[in-house]
Amino acid sequence: MVDENTAAPAASAKAETPVVAPPPAFYAAVGRRKTAVARVRLKPNGSGKFIINKKRTLETYFDRDADRLAVMSPLTLCSAEKKYDIYITLAGGGSAGQAGAARLGISRCLSKVNAECFAAVKNEGYLSRDSREKERRKYGRRGARARFQFSKR
Repeated sequence: MVDENTAAPAASAKAETPVVAPPPAFYAAVGRRKTAVARVRLKPNGSGKFIINKKRTLETYFDRDADRLAVMSPLTLCSAEKKYDIYITLAGGGSAGQAGAARLGISRCLSKVNAECFAAVKNEGYLSRDSREKERRKYGRRGARARFQFSKR
């Protein structure tokens, strides 16, 4: 029979050792802009490849250079262009809105990875969500704010 007094210190010694969790396989975040939604997954120890909507690259998805620069800007700021593989699922909106949503999602992922990146991305303003959306059309009118022409006589 085991004495209870001798078994207790061994159990408490095990409990004192800290458990270090392994880093996650992916860092995930969501970015939004106007009606566009971007679900971003950042895979550490990657080669810098972009996969958008499961099959397209950054160059084939975004035609304009301005949109590509907007998506790449958080990575350039943190000098992490070739450190991560990035998987993005984009839906809704236009190309500029989708680029802004992807930028916010990538910025949120990078802020989870590194505290230095968080400070740099925050100071640049990439973590603030641009909440401007199109105003709805009101009934009885031609548009959101448009009024019918006023006639004095």
